[in-house]
Amino acid sequence: MITIEFFHDVICSFCFPMSDRMRRVQAEMPDINIVHRSFALAWEPENLAQMFGSREQAKNEILSHWVHANQNDERHRFNIDGMKEADFLFPTSKNGLLAAKAAGVVAGENGYWEVFDALQEALFVNSQNIEDLNVIKTVIQHSSIDTEKWQQAFDDPTTLSLVEKDFQLANAYQLTGVPALIVNGKYLINGAQPYEQIIQAIQTIQEKESPVIEIIENSQAENGACNMEDGKWVCD
Repeated sequence: MITIEFFHDVICSFCFPMSDRMRRVQAEMPDINIVHRSFALAWEPENLAQMFGSREQAKNEILSHWVHANQNDERHRFNIDGMKEADFLFPTSKNGLLAAKAAGVVAGENGYWEVFDALQEALFVNSQNIEDLNVIKTVIQHSSIDTEKWQQAFDDPTTLSLVEKDFQLANAYQLTGVPALIVNGKYLINGAQPYEQIIQAIQTIQEKESPVIEIIENSQAENGACNMEDGKWVCD
């Protein structure tokens, strides 16, 4: 059995095309078990200010990341102009990650994935502020998730603990950026790799596993990721 821990953040631009690819991977290889894990690029507003000088400056620089992510995305779905015109500051990770985890509490991994993708589409395509609880609740209402049960899970401190456990796992795996796939707890597939390379890597792991962590690094600039470097969020 292949288990893939898919580490991602709702505000991570390269996670948007990667999630699309992982859905294709799941369809191609239905026996693999995909587990969704939280990773925060900017948990609180002060994190954006620390990384970019101010939260106001963060938006312009992050939108330059979107240009590269849109090139990485086969469907080129990013609405960069729409986000430039939006009248809100760039959102933080916290509320979106809690919302997705709460959906997972209510409806398992499929529920998590549904809400995670919907939040990313709201941000990257529809230029909505996914830090805003009203926006998040609208996303939930348009999903298959039971809204009342989701609200209870969202408000439950246990859900925050589950997110924090994901952070601890990311630290244990020594992850510095997302998207990242940890396969069977041993292998790291790093960055928004092409679909064909992801499939090939998984097939190789299926054929012969090694007790040593093997890292499949980005070989080209377009296979992007968002990383923490010297306390700053860098995407390429």
